[in-house]
Amino acid sequence: MADITAPHSSDTLEEATLAGGCFWCLEAIFNQLQGVIEAESGYSNGQHPAPTYEAVCTGDTGHAEVVRVRFDPRVVSFQDLLEVFFASHDPTTLNRQGNDIGTQYRSGIYTHNVQQADTARQFMAELERRQVFGAPLVTEVAPVHNYHPAEAYHQRYAAHNPHQGYCAYVVAPKVAHFRARFQDRLKPD
Repeated sequence: MADITAPHSSDTLEEATLAGGCFWCLEAIFNQLQGVIEAESGYSNGQHPAPTYEAVCTGDTGHAEVVRVRFDPRVVSFQDLLEVFFASHDPTTLNRQGNDIGTQYRSGIYTHNVQQADTARQFMAELERRQVFGAPLVTEVAPVHNYHPAEAYHQRYAAHNPHQGYCAYVVAPKVAHFRARFQDRLKPD
């Protein structure tokens, strides 16, 4: 990874949209990664024109809970993001992460351009070739569409609610695992 002190402007930033279960977990992880300017919780790749949390939770909107990651590719590459993404959820369980069950919790990489799609497919093929997970990947790769930011109270939810049950027992262990595995890639405290 490159120098984290390099100045950035909006014209040098890129976006990635990733689904790997509850967005609180991925948002908490990616906001701690060097080169990430912001990870925003949201809903993507469904058909409802104005999804809400309540509607998405029914599974009827087709949306996945996602994080939209704005990042500086001079500091962290899209492939680096994929490495963290695949280390932060189980990409072998269809429409499920732990006790979170439903299509809104699916594993997905929603690409912003052809290069991201190619990189994602190559990265996944290598994981499959090496049998990293011991089971086939079910992560979908598709162009991002119909993205909507989640409601304001979902943004940085785990940081604002560390003692809430789900945050304490699900989010916190995932963040701790990420911090231990990628300690050389963490933003300075």
